[in-house]
Amino acid sequence: REVSWQIEAAPLHEFGDITTDMENMQVVVHLNTKVCEKRKISPAEIMEVAPKKIRDRRHYRDFEHDIDEAKATLIFTPKDRESYQNLFQLAEHVRNVIVQGIDDILRVVVRKETGEYILYTEGSNLKDVFDVAGVDTTRTRTNNISEIAQVLGIEAARNAIIHEAQSTLNEQGILVDVRHIMLVADMMCMEGEVKQIGRHGIAGEKESVLSRAAFEVTVNHLLDAAVANETDELSGVTENVIVGQPIQLGTGDVRLVAVKQRDN
Repeated sequence: REVSWQIEAAPLHEFGDITTDMENMQVVVHLNTKVCEKRKISPAEIMEVAPKKIRDRRHYRDFEHDIDEAKATLIFTPKDRESYQNLFQLAEHVRNVIVQGIDDILRVVVRKETGEYILYTEGSNLKDVFDVAGVDTTRTRTNNISEIAQVLGIEAARNAIIHEAQSTLNEQGILVDVRHIMLVADMMCMEGEVKQIGRHGIAGEKESVLSRAAFEVTVNHLLDAAVANETDELSGVTENVIVGQPIQLGTGDVRLVAVKQRDN
């Protein structure tokens, strides 16, 4: 539970009472020290983090703040005290600023499985989660392939694609040889970045005009190829099937060359 508190994003309103003082144009935060003690965070730390995060993460800077550590009270005042709208806008930022946990992880569920505790999260942030004490980084995973590539590298992203594809197919009772999935993962990652299999990725970058046209947006591909004066070598499977001739594999890859001998 303590580890989950370090991960799950907790807004300021969970740690005490927040009141909007319209008479003095202030937003007053009274921290509940018992809640802070239970969640293993000091009031002083919250009072330091809250104003900083409102400025840095929420990009709101039109306010000043005062801290009373003895009373565990934090007072926010808008710079423009003539407008109630500014006061209410500041109050909204104060209520929802994240003071404990990781901003991108909205919820954490703790489950006990096979004698150990596993944390399931809504949202992911690998880089920050790896810094949390108590997290086994060797067994932490996410289904955000792009994030894996960014944090751990392209080989880790390739392994994640294979794992996700296999687990999805196995859940449906579909058995596919892992080498097929590995081949797809290799194609997606072979240029050092994760590319989708679609018209904006692998299929859209094929050399063959007819192969590209057979996948999606046929007319656009043919028009672009005509304007660019592209030629198709008819070297792949798809394009040869389209024009109705044998593919250049197996039997179709063998050509009989007749040689006429000279008479001596």
